[in-house]
Amino acid sequence: MSTRTLPVMMAATALAAIAIGSAARGSAAQDPREVKIETIKVTESVYMLIGPQSGNIGLCVGRDGNFMIDDQYAHHTGPILQAAAAVNDDPIRFLVNTHWHGDHTGGNENMAGEGALIVAHENVRVRMSADQFMSAFNNTVPASPEAARPVITFTESMTFHWNGDAIHIFHVANAHTDGDAIIHFRSNNVIHMGDTFFNGFYPFIDVGSGGSIDGVIAAADKVLAMADPQTRIIPGHGPLATSRELRTYRDMLRAVRQNVQTLVRHGKTREETIAAKPSADYDEAWGSGFMNPETFIGLVYDSLAQPTP
Repeated sequence: MSTRTLPVMMAATALAAIAIGSAARGSAAQDPREVKIETIKVTESVYMLIGPQSGNIGLCVGRDGNFMIDDQYAHHTGPILQAAAAVNDDPIRFLVNTHWHGDHTGGNENMAGEGALIVAHENVRVRMSADQFMSAFNNTVPASPEAARPVITFTESMTFHWNGDAIHIFHVANAHTDGDAIIHFRSNNVIHMGDTFFNGFYPFIDVGSGGSIDGVIAAADKVLAMADPQTRIIPGHGPLATSRELRTYRDMLRAVRQNVQTLVRHGKTREETIAAKPSADYDEAWGSGFMNPETFIGLVYDSLAQPTP
């Protein structure tokens, strides 16, 4: 199995878990002893943690304490904390959620119990505070308990001066969801994009949560304008990337969007648009993940056919 195939399969399974309730945010369906967390050193102080069926974690260590991005599922908390302690045994002081989905926020209550302060865009707290219907999967995700919800929220951006870095967190509107945050470790030249970037396969666009194809493309454009050839980019799912992989992803999204938009303008229905296979030129390279071409095109159509958020 190739190194590219494994992350794709892991992410595919993760999104399947979203479809059945974001792993209920607190599911113990898997024995924590069976959860394996892989640690990848990105820079001297920034790491990427990869777990099964879940979103990629960012970890910044240093003199001020550990700073984490996303926390996968509740039953991953123990292995995640062990992996973090193997890098630096300080506690997690801050935890940033890139968006509200359970494969990125499922461990929040546990992490808060360990003393972490949870930070997210204000829309993340709003969505986690009430039941959410995921139209893409015809599934309702229950509200999170109060202890799992962010206690610090922002509207546009905020900056942490932490571990010798200026960690800039900013909102990208209506991309994967309506509450996406991108985290830029300026001194380390590392960017965590959450699920605005699926490296190696078609992304899930949560149109029902305010997501849109135009927003995902705009998020990629914004990060590309910030990045240089040495920038390391942590995607929400898939392997560690550079601006080269992100640009390839952006270009694919632009091309598919244009093809779908043409069909929409010609009055094609959702079913007719899917049948026309507007992503055919990209399906072999990008269509082997959880978002098969038909599902992905349906979401792009939904995004373009509805009023702009």
